[in-house]
Amino acid sequence: MTTKNALVVRGGWDGHQPVEATDLFIPHLKSNGYEVRIEESPKIYADAEYMATVDLVMQCMTMSTIEKDEFEGLRAAVENGTGLAGWHGGIADSYRNTSDYLHLIGGQFACHPGKHPDERTGEQADNYVPYTVNMLPAASDHPITRGISDFDLVTEQYWVLADDYIDVLATTTQKVRAWDPWHREVTSPAIWTREWGAGRIFVCTPGHRVEVLQDPNVRTIIERGLLWASR
Repeated sequence: MTTKNALVVRGGWDGHQPVEATDLFIPHLKSNGYEVRIEESPKIYADAEYMATVDLVMQCMTMSTIEKDEFEGLRAAVENGTGLAGWHGGIADSYRNTSDYLHLIGGQFACHPGKHPDERTGEQADNYVPYTVNMLPAASDHPITRGISDFDLVTEQYWVLADDYIDVLATTTQKVRAWDPWHREVTSPAIWTREWGAGRIFVCTPGHRVEVLQDPNVRTIIERGLLWASR
């Protein structure tokens, strides 16, 4: 079997457990024939010679910043066939300083409306709410989501700003609650893909912490998404 190369880029905000979260999926990559390299910053993206050898980037880098040459290296790699995949803020809330990165991904975290103000204690759990991930008809025969039905989670529910060049496999709908300032329900993409040049991009918005990633539906979707995105 031909060895493939996966690059794991992880870091940023510690609340998303970038080390523990990516460690959850590295055995999956290795068992599917990937040699895995781990980097703790996006600096590696500027190494064009190396990036040309990468079949898949698994990124978990919440917020943080990216330099111009680093971003251009990532974009060029994707356009030339390198896959880019990730979950939650590690891909959909990275590099807020670089609008071209948001353009590459196609959807950007905007907020995660939380519990009633009277129920908040100042912890991460203030933003954990029950919600449903609704699978779209396109998901019924897609290799990432085949056989997976709507499922429920209690975690951060991402309100995402997105364009219509993403291929949405699942959505989630933010309800209107008595204390919310919006006046109608808002549906956001929850799982999507994007084809960019010769490359593929995969995003799953559930995945705030390891316990969410261990949900059987979430884990299966991400494991399949990594392989789907790869060159």
